[in-house]
Amino acid sequence: MVTLDVRPQLLDALSALRDRVASVRLPLPLPGAPRARQTRAELLAQLDDYLVPRLKSPEAPMLAVIGGSTGAGKSTLVNSLVGRQVSEAGVLRPTTRTPVLVCHPDDHHWFAGMRVLPDLLRVWLPADEEEELGASGRRTSAKAARDGAARELRIETVSSLPRGLALLDAPDIDSLVVENRTLAAELICAADVWVMVTTASRYADAVPWHLLRTAKEYKATLVIVLDRVPHQVLTDVSRQYGALLTRAGLGDVPRFTIPELPESAGGGGLLPASAVAPLAAWLLHHAQDPAARQQVVGRTAFGVLDSLRRRMPELASAVAAQHAAAVRLTSAVEDAYRREGKRVRARLDAGAVLAGDALTRWRGYPLDTSADELLDSLAESLSALIQCAVAAADERIAEAWRKEPAAGAVPVPAPDREAGERIGMAVRHWRRVLEELAEEEVAQLAGQPAPDPDGVAALLVTALLGGKRARPAGEKLAERIGAHGALRLRDRGGELVGEHLDQVLRAERDRRLAPLDGLEVTPEPQAELIAALSVLQKER
Repeated sequence: MVTLDVRPQLLDALSALRDRVASVRLPLPLPGAPRARQTRAELLAQLDDYLVPRLKSPEAPMLAVIGGSTGAGKSTLVNSLVGRQVSEAGVLRPTTRTPVLVCHPDDHHWFAGMRVLPDLLRVWLPADEEEELGASGRRTSAKAARDGAARELRIETVSSLPRGLALLDAPDIDSLVVENRTLAAELICAADVWVMVTTASRYADAVPWHLLRTAKEYKATLVIVLDRVPHQVLTDVSRQYGALLTRAGLGDVPRFTIPELPESAGGGGLLPASAVAPLAAWLLHHAQDPAARQQVVGRTAFGVLDSLRRRMPELASAVAAQHAAAVRLTSAVEDAYRREGKRVRARLDAGAVLAGDALTRWRGYPLDTSADELLDSLAESLSALIQCAVAAADERIAEAWRKEPAAGAVPVPAPDREAGERIGMAVRHWRRVLEELAEEEVAQLAGQPAPDPDGVAALLVTALLGGKRARPAGEKLAERIGAHGALRLRDRGGELVGEHLDQVLRAERDRRLAPLDGLEVTPEPQAELIAALSVLQKER
């Protein structure tokens, strides 16, 4: 029995590192982001499906995952190794959609629970119902019955398979079905032994070679099966494939060749025992011999641990790139609104609001224009000025974001039809506040006839927004409520103008930033990943 010396502190460090990896978000479409997302998925798969379960239960059966290209004969190989058909094989591709795990009945409990591959629902046929239900009968877990569309792992128990060894027939790694390819990659990450099956006609394909290089990179225990090799070219193909493996640094990987046999055609039969005997002997020896098992399991487990030293910094670097891009996008928004805010204030100081209809109303006040009409016109002019500033800020943002690849994950600011209504409501609210301020000031006057509060409010707003053109408004305001009252009212009113302008622009800015903020791209995960790796290395 294999004995891995694993302290609780190491498992705690691994669990903490796993949580940090799970919290990583890579939503921005930066160069290298797809690779980083794949790295994150592979890390989670290896930690959840293999490394943590293996270190917690070193005595669990050795799991060999049979993977390979479409039509390589994986299912036929699994069936032949166990001596009966447990995995569907055939000419229709892809045949293997639901992965099949085969183990000895005494080892069933190791895989019936969620120890490995916790995201897959278990489906199995109890041994006492095998004869009654036949090959098509299946017993599913209660949860699987409720979630019929969920991904499943079918478990078969076979007495002819030795205890301590389990085989898993995985979907095609190059399947046309994306879900199959993804599941195949996850299953391989759960293996103690990667059994890579290819054929005489497919051994040079890119996808299998990517899998081989990945196994080498992770220092995983790898076995290669060259299947369905015609007798006429068996020697040549074996020699050529061996040369390719040697050049790739995989020349010492155990390799087994299975000739093309009548049973191979159509995938319906079992290969002769002699055809799979060398592979079966290798698997049996490494599953049952303590030293050999220690070598296999230890190599794969600690190979994954060793790979973390490279992959975690790479993931942290991708996280840092995401945050840097998010900062650039955020800065573009903040800079655009900051610039437009300064421009609006400068135009307010210059009296830009007192123009057009508002200026006409002011000139006609109070003979041809009422205080309410003047206030309406000034409010509309102020709203228009702020709307132009918001539109200009959005144009700046759109121009800056078009230069950023990361902007593809968030909508580029476009003309907002509701912005005018929001700004109009904010300006009307500001107007009501000033009217209430004028009423309060008028109410404090004593010893003289109180002026009309609406007239005071109209003069106040004109003086605040009209610049030099509105100097007469300030003088008339002082005549009506006194110089001190007018100064106090204008100071307070000026503060309210600035506050409300800031609130309106800040609200519009925040609306532009909301989709980006919703992506939750923060700097903390980078430091947390590096810190978790440091703790893990210390515990090792």
